[in-house]
Formats: sequence, C-alpha cells, structure tokens
Amino acid sequence: MVPSEIRALFAVVSRPEVVSLAGGAPYVSALPLDVVGGMVGDLVAGKGAEVLQYGSAQGDEELRARICEVMALEGVTANADDVVVTVGAQQGLDLLTKIFIDPGDVVLAEAPSYVGALGTFASYQADVVHVPMDGEGLVPAALRETLARLRREGRRVKFLYTVPTFQNPAGVTLSAARRAEVLDICAAHDVLVVEDNPYGLLCYDHEPLRALRADDDRVVYLGSFSKTIASGLRVGWVLAPQGVRTKLVLAAESAVLCPPNFSQLAVREYLNTQPWREQIKSFRELYRERRDTMLESLDALMPDGCTWTRPAGGFFVWLTLPEGLDAKAMAPRALAERVAYVPGTGFYADGTGQRHLRLSYCFPEPHRIREGVRRLASVVQQEIGMRDTFGGARPDRAPRGVHTPGPGIV
Repeated sequence: MVPSEIRALFAVVSRPEVVSLAGGAPYVSALPLDVVGGMVGDLVAGKGAEVLQYGSAQGDEELRARICEVMALEGVTANADDVVVTVGAQQGLDLLTKIFIDPGDVVLAEAPSYVGALGTFASYQADVVHVPMDGEGLVPAALRETLARLRREGRRVKFLYTVPTFQNPAGVTLSAARRAEVLDICAAHDVLVVEDNPYGLLCYDHEPLRALRADDDRVVYLGSFSKTIASGLRVGWVLAPQGVRTKLVLAAESAVLCPPNFSQLAVREYLNTQPWREQIKSFRELYRERRDTMLESLDALMPDGCTWTRPAGGFFVWLTLPEGLDAKAMAPRALAERVAYVPGTGFYADGTGQRHLRLSYCFPEPHRIREGVRRLASVVQQEIGMRDTFGGARPDRAPRGVHTPGPGIV
C-alpha cells in the first residue's frame, strides 16, 4: 500500500491562499443544511432506538428499495434483494476485489483510471493492465486486442473496472455505440464488468445516459450518494448478481459487521421526505456553471500546446501538457504560485502519465477557478520557457531517466 497522490496534497491545499483544483470534494454547502439538520434531529428524536442501533450487513431494506428508484433514472431495473449497502462505493470496490482477486490476477482498467481503485487493486496484489481511451471513452479494439494477448500469455483476467460516465480522472464518457461493444467483448471472453458510476446523474448537456448495468444484468454496479447528497455520510451500494451479492454480504460482515445504521437511515429519510430530484438538478446547474468557467478560462489563458477534455458532466478536466513538460515535477512550483492540481502519474498503475494532470472544478467558486487557471497558465508558460532554454525539464528538478508519455487520452 502506498500513499495516494491526492491525499498527499491535502495538508497544503487546505491553506486559504492556495486555489485547489485538486480534490474532487462535492459542494455540500449547496444543500439546504438547515432543513437537512432539522430532518436528522427529528429522525433521532422520533426513531432514535432504531437509528442508533446495529443494522443489517446487507443494509436497510427500505433504503435498498429507494436505491433501486435512483438507479431507475439511468435505466437500471433492480430488486432490493440484489443491493448491498456499503460505506461509500469505495468499500464496495474493496469488497469486490477481496472476493475476486488472488495475487497475480489481472484487472483491466482504463488509462488513466481512478486513483482509489488502483490503490485497492494494488493492496490485493492484482496486476493492473491499462486499456487506452480516446474522446469516446474506452477503445473497444484495444480492449479486444488486450484480452487476446493476455489469453495467449495464459494470464487470468478477473474483471474490467470502468467509470464509463464522466470518467474520473479524464471526464470523458463511453459512447452509446461503444457501450454495447464493450459488453459484448467482455461476455465473449467471460470477463466480469465492474461499473463504477458516482457521477452518472450529474449530467450538464443532456439527460442521464443508460448505465451499462441497464443492458446487462451480469454487470456489477457501484453507486454512491457522495456526489448527489453528501460525501460525509459515506453511503454507497453495490448491485450484483445473486452469487456475488451473497459473498459481498459475508465480506461486509467480516469487515465492519454492519454499515453505519445512522447514515443509512438519514439517507433513507432524505429520500423519503426531501425533493431529492430537484436537489440533483440544483447541483447540475451549479456544477455546469463551474465546468463552463473552467473551460472558458482554459480556452482564454492556457499556452499553445496544451490540450484538455471537455466533460459533459462530473467533476474533472484532464489536461495534457506540451512535449517536454512533467506535471509531477512542475507541481511544487505550482504550489509555490498558490495553485494545486493532481499530477497524472497517480492515475496509472505503472507511474506513467507525466504530461497529464487532473483539474477539478466542483468545489471552488467560479472566481477562484478563474484565478486558479490564471496561476496555472503562468506556471506552464514559465515551464515552456525553461524547456526551450535548456532543452528539457527544468534542470533543478529534472527526473532521472527518460520519461515517455504513458497510455492515455488520444
């Protein structure tokens, strides 16, 4: 187990003078906190004996039924019996990996991929093999070729891990045509698909897309209320076929006995009593404004040679630096100029991705986003100047060896 690239930044980016475009913290202040606070107080006062007691390892039954209603917005038809409530989607991912992975087994993952997933896979000694993406998401031809190669090598592929909608960190979305093709390829190779979908309802330019799970009930679906209600509640879920679900409950009992009953019933009460669909629309409008501010600022300020994705939802933009620049080596200088981002190397299992970085627009207010991009653009311009002067990375921070860009958005 190794430290996360994002966690390592937290002590610095919490300083008020630093504009953090690093972490993906949702803007929970947009919730009607007084109303939610009153709801929680009434819940404890009226049902405290239930709320403050142990609960089921599978999760509260009524909450699981409401989760099915949430997933229906993305075309998923599900039964509450097939849902397991977890301590955030991250615990669900950990439990799935514990169930399926023996040391040396292969997990396929997009390049780049969610840093929290890579950490989990590494902790169970999985071998992560990246599959390239482009502007339409995972490339089916590359997936097919990778699976064929691994089969020739006699290696055991347990599952494909994918964030198909507003991907973290790249912000791209798997196109509708490719979704069917990816499912067909994995079915032909008898490879499980694990769909991580925390951002699916945060769509800014269109209605929610159909989840992969909506078209194939063999897909294991990970969901979370961290982005659509509040991350501090730590309530997520896994929708899985019966055999997998049974093992998940056993693994959850071993890990935590039962998930936090208080958080579960608070979410249940919120879904039962609050206009949660309207609140999601409010989040969409807020994040759309911030997304637009970031893209407009990048268009106006970034030096030539930089490229970036244009997400239709979610929290992140993936920026590629000009040739010869190293985002990880540049990060300390950016912090000195009071702006923070996450270097791309954290999103690759093999540590490549030096030219890439992730920018988050979900938490800072628009004027802070503009200022953060201005500071970042100034740093990038200076790095370009040093590259042109010295013919490579800044000499006082030059990495050892020769770095080449890893697989990524093309």
